[in-house]
Amino acid sequence: MTITPTTLIRAAGVAAVAAGLIFIGVQINHPHADLGSVVTTEWAVRNSLKVLMAALALAGITGMYLRQVRQSGVLGLLGYVVFSTGYLLIMSTAVVSAYVLPSLADTDPSYVNDVLAAGTGGTAQGDIGLLQTVFQVQGIGYLAGSLIFGVAMFRARVLTRWAAALLAVGGVVTLALSVMPDAFYRILAFPNGIAMVALGYSLWRTARTDTTALPTPVDGPRVTTPAGVE
Repeated sequence: MTITPTTLIRAAGVAAVAAGLIFIGVQINHPHADLGSVVTTEWAVRNSLKVLMAALALAGITGMYLRQVRQSGVLGLLGYVVFSTGYLLIMSTAVVSAYVLPSLADTDPSYVNDVLAAGTGGTAQGDIGLLQTVFQVQGIGYLAGSLIFGVAMFRARVLTRWAAALLAVGGVVTLALSVMPDAFYRILAFPNGIAMVALGYSLWRTARTDTTALPTPVDGPRVTTPAGVE
């Protein structure tokens, strides 16, 4: 199997589609973030899927950026860096939620409750170290990154523009409504998930178009240059 830039771009498109679908799926009937939910198998499965989602999203947005690096300019680079930071931190905190908090639920329930409060936009009553800051930076990176990156892609006119606009608007709406109850807040993941699916498909399609547009070499009779003629 030959790995080409087109192959990698198309793989990134598939990764973005998968990330968007997982992002939507894990929000459906999501249990309330409390001490009772943390120790369930469902909690571990959902947060493990969030880890996978973040990894796939990182691959997806990397492909999106590289596909339009010249068209998106400095704004695209800024959006990519900020958005990637948000997803990296989402991956990290999802690992903590899936594999660390369940083991502390019995021995240190107050710490678990504080982490859950910080993770859902609240403020921890006790000391959770730098996790409070991590959650804040994660939120800023994800929301601001989706806005900046979405605007950059919209201006670049390479991928589907309505999906780029949806990604940007989804970040703004999520920021404005972040004070809503947890159940409502999770619904706001749907626009971003839909945008990732559409952008991933657009990325896959444009890579395929580029491949089919390349000229095919035509075999013909070999011309022999007479001796002495340069």
